[in-house]
Amino acid sequence: MTNTIRILGLDPGLRRTGWGVIVSDGARLRWIAHGVIRPDERAPFSERLLALLEQTTAVCREHACDEAAIEEVFVNMNPASTLKLGHARAAVMLAPARAGLPVAEYAANAIKKAVVGAGHADKSQIAFMVRRLLPAAGEVSADAADALAVALTHAQLRRHRAMCAGAA
Repeated sequence: MTNTIRILGLDPGLRRTGWGVIVSDGARLRWIAHGVIRPDERAPFSERLLALLEQTTAVCREHACDEAAIEEVFVNMNPASTLKLGHARAAVMLAPARAGLPVAEYAANAIKKAVVGAGHADKSQIAFMVRRLLPAAGEVSADAADALAVALTHAQLRRHRAMCAGAA
């Protein structure tokens, strides 16, 4: 495992998918880029999924990512909404997988705990910590902040796993 790695964090959604790219170099973290993919809400469902796949593929290619991490599906009260989110998540997850990148998955509470220190933090707390940990990112929308939080979580847990493996 190399010490310097470029990580793509993804916060999937059918209407807005946040993405963020960071570099993890040991304990140092550096912001590279972030954004939000917004498929045309008037387009047919299949075209919206295709847009997610194609635009996420472009992000992977443009930023030469080494690994990706994605937030797991949050199951809500509406089964139809949960199913649509699952479709969007699959489209977004396929892009880095098709590019040959390993894709890690993290529960929302694990991401919040890793970045904020509390598993039930709200979006404003996540955005605050993302700005503190990655000051070069500047002001970040909620979707992009969530994606950067996914990337930060992956960097932190990846470093932790490497330390544990080195100790064994």
